Amino acid sequence: MTLARRQFIAQCAIASATVAAPSIVLAQAAPAERRFAPQPQGWRSFEVTTRVDLKPLQGATKVWIPLPSVDSDYQRSLTHSFASNGQAALAQAGHDGTRMLVADFAPDTAQPFVEVTSRIDTQNRATDWSRRDAPRESADTLAYYTRATALLPTDGIVRETALKATQGARTDVQKVQAIYSWVVNNTYREPKVRGCGEGDIATLLETGDLGGKCADLNALFVGLCRAVGVPARDVYGIRLVPSAFGYKELGGNPASLKGAQHCRAEAYLQGHGWVAMDPADVAKVMRLETPEWIKTTQHPVVAPVNKALFGGWEGNWMAYNTAHDLVLPGAKGERLGFFMYPMAENAQGRFDPYAPDDFKYQITAREIAG
Repeated sequence: MTLARRQFIAQCAIASATVAAPSIVLAQAAPAERRFAPQPQGWRSFEVTTRVDLKPLQGATKVWIPLPSVDSDYQRSLTHSFASNGQAALAQAGHDGTRMLVADFAPDTAQPFVEVTSRIDTQNRATDWSRRDAPRESADTLAYYTRATALLPTDGIVRETALKATQGARTDVQKVQAIYSWVVNNTYREPKVRGCGEGDIATLLETGDLGGKCADLNALFVGLCRAVGVPARDVYGIRLVPSAFGYKELGGNPASLKGAQHCRAEAYLQGHGWVAMDPADVAKVMRLETPEWIKTTQHPVVAPVNKALFGGWEGNWMAYNTAHDLVLPGAKGERLGFFMYPMAENAQGRFDPYAPDDFKYQITAREIAG
């Protein structure tokens, strides 16, 4: 992270919230509460289209577009079709099998563009805590998702914080519940952060300023889990359509998904398998769902979200990948901490993915009959 970015983070206001530890039982919301209780109700099918239109080129230019790479009990990544006036091809990179479309443009390409449409199926998730019969993940996979990465160190202040947060917790469920509660208690949504944030969890902790967005707060959850030996991973994706439960901050506008990128998280729990988590969305609802900044998870708008996002999430969202420290094929720039936005570079360097009006791209979604 650059010094300027560190200083920007350090300048954000510190806020605290009084919250209760979440229950792992997804109970029905009280009548006075708003409802948010995603349960698996069958698959929904979507076509998601990403189009990049480049300004007049300054030399040869390469573009990388993330594609859905996750196949699981909550998503089926199906087909991809694309068009371009450059040289475009599907590619895959990294240990996580991250899929992407790569397009190369010659300097004399007139009105360079690339467009790709992916078809996926997705559905809601909710953990049945009464069951402990999930197939066991391989030892190699579990070890991989406890490793340290550039953005997710597992020693130093990260491990110190994780040990304090989980003091007294014995089982993996207790540890993850304590960490989820700690993140909800001690972090907050900071709207001024660009994009989804940078995910530099050591800097968050070292500055003592725990404001950020999803790629910061859910990364912090993942890093703290890994630091106490619980496998966990970020899942990078994008919201596709509005929430079925009426939460404006938990959905996307399918006609224009600019800014709808959203990182979620998973933790691996013995007997339960990979379990959905999203403390960052609790923070988002607290900060943005109502005109006032809600400071407690007991609030009727927040309470059902806080319960449901420990073990579940809504299937109005598409996962791209779980990659960290990703080397883009053919890139000259540094590896990516995560890959959730279209990327491009030319001889002058890498384009700014958080400035879609300058590096022009558009993402849209369409729900289709399954």
